[in-house]
Amino acid sequence: MSLKYVMEAYELLDDKKISGEEVKQFLESISNEEEIDVETVYGEKGSTDFIKIQIRGSNGKQSDGDAPTLGIIGRLGGIGARPEVLGFVSDGDGALAAIATAAKLLNMTKKGDRLPGDVIISTHICPTAPTQPHHPVPFMGSPVDILTMNEYEASDEMDAVLTIDTTKGNVVTNHRGFAITPTVKEGYILRMSNDLLDIYQQTTGTLPVTMPITMQDITPYGNGLFHINSIMQPCVAVNAPVVGVAITTEVAVAGSASGASHLIDIEGVVRYGIEVAKRFGEKNCDFYDEAEFKKIQELYGSMKHFQTLGKKGAVKNEQNN
Repeated sequence: MSLKYVMEAYELLDDKKISGEEVKQFLESISNEEEIDVETVYGEKGSTDFIKIQIRGSNGKQSDGDAPTLGIIGRLGGIGARPEVLGFVSDGDGALAAIATAAKLLNMTKKGDRLPGDVIISTHICPTAPTQPHHPVPFMGSPVDILTMNEYEASDEMDAVLTIDTTKGNVVTNHRGFAITPTVKEGYILRMSNDLLDIYQQTTGTLPVTMPITMQDITPYGNGLFHINSIMQPCVAVNAPVVGVAITTEVAVAGSASGASHLIDIEGVVRYGIEVAKRFGEKNCDFYDEAEFKKIQELYGSMKHFQTLGKKGAVKNEQNN
């Protein structure tokens, strides 16, 4: 049951002194047969612990098989905004979903249900992330920049990526639960994956909810353009197809708000990610149409320049929900 691990991970992470090593110990208490790496990285505004969990597939690349590898990235600024805000904040939902997904998959493999493909889960643990002044609740920042996050969380080993992020500080998707984005690959925003929409319906029992994204959203932070948040930032670091899984609400909720994490919604995200991992490893879930992508490139050329800072380079002013 995924909800058990969501609850356990929440209680674990809701701690001023929580570290990546403690999260690793929690996961190893479920199963110590998989590779879990933790590294503390320092930035201008503090430090955070990046954690990467690699779960071998029965026919995955780590076992010399040919099943594709799914990456699941929990994207966030921090799980806490102490001392400005006490307790676990809404922005931490991406990390919570990632850790709970890892815990459930570890439990499944321990019981003999090893997925066909490898699954790589990455996120970072920071209970004291900086904030930016804003009324009535401060915005969330991060101790490290987005390029550092991509370096430690995104990987060329990933054949496709689900990136999970709290996306509540807007009025774009007014839905309590989660929504998925179109597929982004090499600077192109492609059409929605029918397979991912089918899995959404299967796991939620409802019609799919989707979140629109713009060209600005798929460009790197630092170019001065508006981004809805960092949910699509992994797409600038890899050429694999990337789909955002946005944890959403009916009204705008600040990322630095405490008491705003809805565990039932996060549990739905966990089940969704696991079902995608099952079918993707079975080669039964396409993130995009390869033939159509080849044709659009032939017609319109490469769009990889949208994975860069552009002609003028980086500028520091950034607007994000």
